[in-house]
Amino acid sequence: MKNLMWVVGLALLCACSGGKNTTESLTASGLKESDFQTEVEGKKTDLFVLKNKNNMEVCITNFGGRIVSVMVPDKDGNMRDVVLGFGSIQDYIKYPSDFGATIGRYANRINQGKFTLDGVEYQLPQNNYGHCLHGGPKGFQYQIFDAQKLNDQELQLTYVSKDGEEGFPGNLTCNVKFTLTDDNAIDIQYEATTDKPTVVNMTNHSYFNLDGDPTGDNSDYLLTIDADSYTPVDSTFMTTGEILPVEGTDMDFRTPTAIGERINDTAFVQIKNGKGYDHNWVLNTKGDISKKAASLKSPKTGIVLDVYTNEPGVQVYCGNFLDGTLTGKKGIVYNQRASVCLETQKYPDTPNKADWPTAVLRPGETYKSQCIFKFSVDK
Repeated sequence: MKNLMWVVGLALLCACSGGKNTTESLTASGLKESDFQTEVEGKKTDLFVLKNKNNMEVCITNFGGRIVSVMVPDKDGNMRDVVLGFGSIQDYIKYPSDFGATIGRYANRINQGKFTLDGVEYQLPQNNYGHCLHGGPKGFQYQIFDAQKLNDQELQLTYVSKDGEEGFPGNLTCNVKFTLTDDNAIDIQYEATTDKPTVVNMTNHSYFNLDGDPTGDNSDYLLTIDADSYTPVDSTFMTTGEILPVEGTDMDFRTPTAIGERINDTAFVQIKNGKGYDHNWVLNTKGDISKKAASLKSPKTGIVLDVYTNEPGVQVYCGNFLDGTLTGKKGIVYNQRASVCLETQKYPDTPNKADWPTAVLRPGETYKSQCIFKFSVDK
């Protein structure tokens, strides 16, 4: 009799839903996978959910290889979403942004969108103060990656950037592997090969809000960067070619310092030029992935983000251009400085600065870059 009642109940449920399964489960962050399922230029998009044994959750879409949400515990054990983003694929398409994106072919800026390689000059799009920023207006953040979820904690994304795409030479095959580890880290590993000499500089552009509350700003966050020097910029955000010491300047984060302490000090020309912090620091870690390159902490939640990388630099961008015109997940308006980006990278405009660590990739070589975002709690 009980079995009969169960069958009848199931039939009624199916009848009421038109035969469709209405029990789609929400992610821990409240995202719905169906809101990320569509087709863009004939390729399917989706949301991929990674979870570890600690119930940490990372949601990633193959549209732009974007981290959409990251749920981590705060000092009281409450789970908080610590990255900015949108709640549907349609919003990512409608509102151009770098939220959580895999950036390529060249992260950051190339001066006037020009570089010369092996005697050949290449002209790229000029989409930011006359420079090429983040690979141009149709960079990797707007491309659809092929996705393969390897297991509950690993996602592999692949994209082939064709010769001439956004002006860059060579057919570039890129692989990005996201691994959610059991010590609450997101390990991102990039690999790429080419059939023609080219330049490559990939990164992740997550906007971190460690309060889990984007209605506030980042002024109380404690930032630490293991760097004795940085690359200054002019008023168009282009690196000047200099490498200057942080000693005695607003750029010194060798000890934990509140971001808001000096971010509005426009008497310092670099703060004025960057409209706050939007600069590359020259890391002391020198490519050693075992050494902590940077750290960010929210005193409010106790959430700590440590960054490790094999790259020579990290761009710290403090959301200076967020202006309240974008509404993100859960209907929250993103105002100025609601986040901090920590973009591990080659230095900006490296293709035009011969004495900086090279970004050149040649046939037969494999580009490899790694960034680890490790979360913990300081109670």
